[in-house]
Amino acid sequence: MIEWANTSDTLTATELVAPTAVDRIQRRALLVGVVFSAASIIGLVLEREQFMRSYLLAYMFWLGLSMGSLALLLMQYLTKGNWGFLIRRQIEAATRLLPMMAVLFIPIVLGMKILYPWARRDQLSPEDLAQMKIQHYLRPDLFVIRAVIYFLLWILIAWLLNRWSLRQDVQDEPDLIRSRRYQKLCGPGMFIYAVTISLAVVDWVMSIDPHWYSTIYGMIFIDGQGLSAMCFCIILTALLMRYRPVSDVVSKNNIQDLGKLTLAMVMLWAYLSFSQFVIIWSGNLPEEIEWFMNRIAGGWGVIAVGLVLFHFAVPFSALLSRPLKRQPGKLLWVAAILIFMRYTDLFWYIMPNFPDRRAHFHYSWLDAAVPIAMGGLWLAAFCGQLKRRPLFPVYDPLWTEVAREHEQDGH
Repeated sequence: MIEWANTSDTLTATELVAPTAVDRIQRRALLVGVVFSAASIIGLVLEREQFMRSYLLAYMFWLGLSMGSLALLLMQYLTKGNWGFLIRRQIEAATRLLPMMAVLFIPIVLGMKILYPWARRDQLSPEDLAQMKIQHYLRPDLFVIRAVIYFLLWILIAWLLNRWSLRQDVQDEPDLIRSRRYQKLCGPGMFIYAVTISLAVVDWVMSIDPHWYSTIYGMIFIDGQGLSAMCFCIILTALLMRYRPVSDVVSKNNIQDLGKLTLAMVMLWAYLSFSQFVIIWSGNLPEEIEWFMNRIAGGWGVIAVGLVLFHFAVPFSALLSRPLKRQPGKLLWVAAILIFMRYTDLFWYIMPNFPDRRAHFHYSWLDAAVPIAMGGLWLAAFCGQLKRRPLFPVYDPLWTEVAREHEQDGH
């Protein structure tokens, strides 16, 4: 066991390495990723248009895990909460996959004309461009330039945070110096994240239907990304609690904190989603209401009801329970349901934008194969990054508070 009474002297990087279970997860994820990637390539040859739609869905889901992790990392350094200390290395590993996600964005650029009607400018009349009100903003060249700027900013912020965090494994710096360094970056960094991801989802998702817009759209995606990342960390932490060193460090109090934050994000998602619905519905404007009508009629209404029940009502009711939030096994299942509903929510947002899917529900095998393929590769790369560093920062002042919670929990 870890000697809590003298934590700063006894803990070393070698004591905090990832358990062998991470190797098993990596191998299995890579195998799944390779197999489903082969199936996805066949789908690209047979159904190119459907493949690009499914690829966009998969990309937004897995990008959300990396970007949500970046948001949680920024928030943890601003708040200095114990919850973030315990999952910091997990969310850091996810942020280090942003260069990979930048590379995976290339197929979206290459398939731009398949996904976005404004990219097929040679097929649009001047009246169509004027009606879309995007002739000066949604242009292929500006679309690519903005994407490059987004990724450069995200990767730069993630690189700085990971670089500074690595120092905690090799040297003990005064807390005041460390805190000032993080605060100078994380405050502006949170603002940059909120602005850039809002613009990115407008470019990459909302512009599929350039006739419609919503001012709450970006906030819904921001909350969804944070929720996805938090649920992923809960699942991983619950699985790794069977092994050391996680079992020696993480307590039920810590798991409860993660459950509380998940509850807050579920409530915020419901508030933002309902606000968007009420504002548009009460406005009673045909060009705005049609967006919701396309997602209620033709079978899509079943998905909408499912989101209300399993993205809010059921998780909300479960997470109100204090005993449940203190049991990793049960909290894991709530997080797994929410992860699946995040995929469902993105599916509901993206697919009805396409003309043949409006008010007509259809599910293609590629809608499952491509996300699984990308997920297998993402998870394998994530495990590789997670193994590169200790699972917890070696020199960190929060060790004292974590030790106190561990003792209060009866360990």
